[in-house]
Amino acid sequence: MRNRFGLTLVAGALLTCGTAWAQTAPAATGQTAAAATNLTFDVASVRPSEQIDPQKMRAAMQAGKMPRFGAHIDGLRAEYTQMPLKDLVANAYEVKPYQVSGPDFINGQRFDIAAKMPEGSTKEDGPKMLRALLVERFKLEAQTKIEDHPVYALIVAKGGSKLKESAEKPVPIDPNAELKPGEMKIDGPMGLMIVKQNPDGSSTANLGEQGRFVQRMNGQSMMMHLEGSSVTMKGFAEMLTQFTMMGGNAANGRQVIDMTDLKGYYEITLDVSIQEMMRSAGGQGGPGGGSAGAAGEASDPGGVGLSLFDSVQKMGLKLDPRKAPVEQVIVTHAEKMPTDN
Repeated sequence: MRNRFGLTLVAGALLTCGTAWAQTAPAATGQTAAAATNLTFDVASVRPSEQIDPQKMRAAMQAGKMPRFGAHIDGLRAEYTQMPLKDLVANAYEVKPYQVSGPDFINGQRFDIAAKMPEGSTKEDGPKMLRALLVERFKLEAQTKIEDHPVYALIVAKGGSKLKESAEKPVPIDPNAELKPGEMKIDGPMGLMIVKQNPDGSSTANLGEQGRFVQRMNGQSMMMHLEGSSVTMKGFAEMLTQFTMMGGNAANGRQVIDMTDLKGYYEITLDVSIQEMMRSAGGQGGPGGGSAGAAGEASDPGGVGLSLFDSVQKMGLKLDPRKAPVEQVIVTHAEKMPTDN
């Protein structure tokens, strides 16, 4: 039971590891953190996060109380929970965590921030205020630039797509809707998302207009099964990026970019070995390495998803290694711990 719970947390983290990600336009290239904005929180508290107790978390989840992680802005209250400095910078700069680089410690200690926004503020003001807070409390200095980086282009493979279109379109999430037992509302990779831990051990991530994903883990075989409904290819590419960046390995992982030109809503089924996924994230798998052949073809087309690349190819799609311009935020200076509240 303990192993199964641990694996469920790992899988759930994959579904929610984008909690610090924002969705609006990035900062202007070359802009420094100190010059970013004059918007500030009225008051803010920054503290190191308490260590997570897996037993207490399991008991809370079984009671229908989901843990609170990531960025949450409700009205004028902004909370950033269990987030390392790297994720806080990503949220402040409105990029994804794998687009942030800097000293190793920025991905270590986690912090909790509770802040009050000024009257008249909107949710869109949150990142600017967070950036000002990081400058003040962590002495953050950072620069942005655009560089060509290795990516995976999600494309239609030879023979055409094998995807089945969904019968229904996705439904946008109502930000004011009351949460049901076991649900957690977070700001995800593509906007507001609702994550739920199901009684059977699976987890559901409702991404609103980008679709819905359900994941299950098999602790004995170390396989992950992912089912998606009413999924856009953009949403699928974002989900695949969670796998290629598993463990926050931005140095060797690659962002997945949708280049399929498929504009509909689709049913997705993905089976992938956790071990193979870790190998791919470590730069050892993928086309030309791991379980995929030199030409990027699936090594076992009839198997049960030996790798991420095998499983994607069964859908008539392909992850093609390329280079593309990617926005980068480079932390040039930051203190390991914030100044006192």
